[in-house]
Amino acid sequence: MLRACITVLFGLILAFSKPLAANAEHGFVAKAVARTAPAVVRIDTEREVRNSGFEPGLEDPLLRELFGDLPNSHRENGQGSGVVININGLVLTNNHVVDGADRVQVTLADGRQLDGDVVGTDPITDLAVVRLPGGTKDLQAAPLGDSNALEPGDWAIALGNPYGLDSTVTLGIVSSLHRNISSLGFTDKRLELIQTDAAINPGNSGGPLLNEEGEVIGLNTLVRAGPGAGLGFAIPINLARGVAQSLAAGTPVVHPYLGLQLVPLTARRAKDHNADPNALLQLPERDGALVQQVLPQSPAAKAGLHRGDLVISAGRKPVHAPADLLAVVEGSTVGESLDLEVLRGSENLKLAIRPAPLPESASQG
Repeated sequence: MLRACITVLFGLILAFSKPLAANAEHGFVAKAVARTAPAVVRIDTEREVRNSGFEPGLEDPLLRELFGDLPNSHRENGQGSGVVININGLVLTNNHVVDGADRVQVTLADGRQLDGDVVGTDPITDLAVVRLPGGTKDLQAAPLGDSNALEPGDWAIALGNPYGLDSTVTLGIVSSLHRNISSLGFTDKRLELIQTDAAINPGNSGGPLLNEEGEVIGLNTLVRAGPGAGLGFAIPINLARGVAQSLAAGTPVVHPYLGLQLVPLTARRAKDHNADPNALLQLPERDGALVQQVLPQSPAAKAGLHRGDLVISAGRKPVHAPADLLAVVEGSTVGESLDLEVLRGSENLKLAIRPAPLPESASQG
């Protein structure tokens, strides 16, 4: 009887001690956050915004009589996040966080508030680098991971300051990879994004997306509003790292372009088109990037590309959609020949094209 009581008592002690032991050891999320949180910053901005509809000398006389001289501009405040990537004071963030800002104030994780200097921006990839004052001490740089090693289903941890709530952590997974930003309605940028269900809200922009080891795998940049709300998107860190190095060195980020406006074509869509007796031309019944327009004086025009051509390979890589071609173009070198395989009706053509620097007005390939 005594032995049985001792056994039960020992069992109860074990049962209550296991949760206590578990609570004494933090989970992987807390460990990951502890590794990188000291490098996450809040970015507050001020910019002067011209009042809509104001034209000097054309003020409404009645309004002027009632209210006096009307200001032609007002100050606008903004807020986002960033991450220290270098102990010498380089902060990586989104271009849209600091775009047009007259003043950039950076609040470090330890509470210090410093004026930052925007040393470079790249609107095409929505990236920017802010430099903290020289001599800023005790900075901790975030460990950078490898976004090329990601797989859907991997853990994703978002850090930032949404709605001004500092040091916020959300958890999810990598939902998808290589999500082209043009499919989200942004035609003025070139990005393939990491999609995640970790909550990303206004103010998270520019903050890091971490893997389970606490390494930065992306930079939070976008949240889907309306239908599909709850989906967040981040710029892969491998892309951001290269752009940041160029911006910090004062080197312009050059994006190659061909001068094409493209639409996706599938075999089924082409077959339906060809069945229309009013179709102006017959399309190849296969997947590819269909040329909708060739910009005048562009590399594509000089290479002889025509509207209605279907690009099926670039740089010896298959092209199943415009995003495939854009990825090859983005990885090409300005001025160096790039081989394209094109279907023009039933004719198979081999064309050589030399990408040029992307003009500010260009939006696609």
